[in-house]
Amino acid sequence: MEQTIRQRAELWTKPPYDEKTRLAAQALLEGNETECADAFYRDLEFGTGGLRGILGVGTNRMNVYVVALATQGFANYLRRQCEAENLQPAVAVSYDCRNGSSEFALTTAKVFAANGFKVYLFTAMRPTPVLSFAVRHYGCCGGVMITASHNPKEYNGYKAYGKDGGQLVSPHDKNVMAQVAAIKGLSEVKMQGGEANIVYVDEEVDNAYLEKVCALSLDRESVKRQKRLKIVYTPLHGTGMTMVPRALRRWGFENVLCVPEQMVPDGDFSTVASPNPEEKAAMQPALDLAARENADLVIATDPDADRVGVAIADGKGGFVLLNGNQTGSVLVHYLLRKWKENGRLCGREYIVKTIVTTELIKEMAVKNGVECFDVLTGFKYIAEVIGRLEGKKTFIGGGEESYGYLAGEFVRDKDAVTACCLIAEMAAEAACKGESFMDILCGLYREYGFYRESLVSLSRKGQSGAEEIKAMMAGFRQHPPRIIGGEKVTEVRDYKQGFEGLPPSDVLQFFTEKGSKVTVRPSGTEPKIKFYFGLKFPWRPDRDYASQEAEAALQVDSIRKDLGI
Repeated sequence: MEQTIRQRAELWTKPPYDEKTRLAAQALLEGNETECADAFYRDLEFGTGGLRGILGVGTNRMNVYVVALATQGFANYLRRQCEAENLQPAVAVSYDCRNGSSEFALTTAKVFAANGFKVYLFTAMRPTPVLSFAVRHYGCCGGVMITASHNPKEYNGYKAYGKDGGQLVSPHDKNVMAQVAAIKGLSEVKMQGGEANIVYVDEEVDNAYLEKVCALSLDRESVKRQKRLKIVYTPLHGTGMTMVPRALRRWGFENVLCVPEQMVPDGDFSTVASPNPEEKAAMQPALDLAARENADLVIATDPDADRVGVAIADGKGGFVLLNGNQTGSVLVHYLLRKWKENGRLCGREYIVKTIVTTELIKEMAVKNGVECFDVLTGFKYIAEVIGRLEGKKTFIGGGEESYGYLAGEFVRDKDAVTACCLIAEMAAEAACKGESFMDILCGLYREYGFYRESLVSLSRKGQSGAEEIKAMMAGFRQHPPRIIGGEKVTEVRDYKQGFEGLPPSDVLQFFTEKGSKVTVRPSGTEPKIKFYFGLKFPWRPDRDYASQEAEAALQVDSIRKDLGI
């Protein structure tokens, strides 16, 4: 073990660290050298989205000490912002069901409170969109959500929000990172003396949020006619259980069946291997319940309820899981159509999507005379556009391929609660017309062409993994592929120096002669490198959805081989 790493670890075996932490650090020093090195070889980076890491003892782990240090740096920055802009020094703090989340939230609240901030702390776990709403509702200058989203149980995280209720963007993210990095030790962290500044909140903000959500309904009559629509819902043990069933009931749906074993807060996510609604295994208990009950729709939210997975009846007694692009496309199509039917399109409306999200959304927007903005991956960039155009243009909705969507402007992060309600309303309208959700999806493909998107994520953990991911990106830059899936690559876009006004980002895109698109980027929140595939084919009316989906999947496999992944 390197001497500098050993010295960093030895500091954690002494006060001011608590006895449990000291013993755990000592055990690491005397035990697995590799594990100890990974826990202490660096400080857990406060990145552009905050913190995210494995739970445990160490400078490169999520624990109360790392959270306290980060919060002090964030507080230092927000205090300066408040003074410069004459803002109320107040923050909102929420958390999810993960192990350590409530403790990290209380630590965050205490540090802010000791620094003179009024802190609106939720009495129990709440979804990320509710935290975003609370920042704006209470006129705060910032906020913190303790969550690791859909990561495995070993992780937790810390999302930092600005006064607009969105995650920090440039230059604020970089400035906060600098302030966090400037904190040299626990002696600089204020923890005591501000307890009176903490205000506990729950139903007041819940009701205000739910009122805004329900106001987004575009077809009350269809909901009223299909109020007994059978919906199966699972929160995957997370925060969605506090809001989604309530929101659906307020919306008018009376037949919501929750997966009982997953309606229990559980940081170990004991009924699933991973709490990710993108994975069929995570949704299997809900699918099983839906099959038994002959349900019409299945919806699942991740632990902090900002992402939603959807499964629809296939008409043959089974269910088809939609990917994030499909759900987003159907949702945006519904919003555009209903806004048009209701006479709400006046030429100032717009949609926002990320550069890795399906181009089908842009095609639909253009056809309806609605502007569509492309932004970098990360919902904070969608929120940034909403903030920039606030009062000038009207945001209809948008989203990203990673199962995150938003409608309305009162939340500035992806909102699975609202998405669940709108998706259910779409299903209700279809039922009124004697159609299925599958009919809606295939109708889009008939009109615009068959879009097939896919995501491949390669995990590379630890220090060596980070270096491998960096080397892979360098390799693609130095030797970009010439042929992808049998198609010649005609354009390579490198966003590292920025592209068409977008901020610099470590992203590569390859476009082929027939319009296929492949995007490569390291994840900003996980130890992964991600490959996004976007293909388009003519819709074959003589063939069913399943066969065309299978054929498109073979093309994805061909592209993977060409890329060596």
